[in-house]
Amino acid sequence: MFARSCRRAVSAVQTCLRYNSSTTVPPVAGASSASTPAPQPPQMSEPAYASSVVHGRGVRQPHQLPKTHGIPVATLHFRSYHPRLLDFFVHFAGHAASALGIPVSKPVHLPTQRRLWTVIRGPFVHKKSQENFERRTHKRLIKAWDAHPDVVDMLIQYLEKHLAAGVGMRTVKWTRAPVGVGQKTLETVMGGLRVDPQLRAAKVKALGEQIVKEELAAAARAAKEGAVEKAAPTGSS
Repeated sequence: MFARSCRRAVSAVQTCLRYNSSTTVPPVAGASSASTPAPQPPQMSEPAYASSVVHGRGVRQPHQLPKTHGIPVATLHFRSYHPRLLDFFVHFAGHAASALGIPVSKPVHLPTQRRLWTVIRGPFVHKKSQENFERRTHKRLIKAWDAHPDVVDMLIQYLEKHLAAGVGMRTVKWTRAPVGVGQKTLETVMGGLRVDPQLRAAKVKALGEQIVKEELAAAARAAKEGAVEKAAPTGSS
């Protein structure tokens, strides 16, 4: 019954559109034939459309910006027990990334984590009667490329501020070190370990003298103990 009414409504709309396209409006008397054309609205590019405020744009899919260099900067992991709420917030995150000019991937559906619990109904007569409980954790993943770290931090802070209740988010960011950072680190470490040759020789000499003194003192103590044992009288049996 509902499908029949929908078909009738669609056929009525098609008939109305066909009638409006076939009829022509007669020209107004006294109007000049060379009338000025109506001004055309300015053409808006996709990035400008994505970064502007357009009411009702949220019902559409977010604009996918092309990657410039293909360098990954962050991954956004979302998880929730409610799949519809999770898809809603992932859709919101895609629009936020598009508005900030960050190329992101489409949402990737990760494997659903499933956990089961079995609980007995009672400890006495109902011991054999058990009840099963299940919890499913749905997961989504979005990957971002070619964006400045400050812009990525801005996106993460914005999503954390407007995080939907019942949705968890975990972010992994990559930071790029400047060229030549390894050589600079090596020079810093070697500079801290480098010692003056004269100071090193003085330390070695002092250590040798200390070892000699300790050895001489030990030898003197051993000789003194041996002399004392020899001088001590032996008892008669």
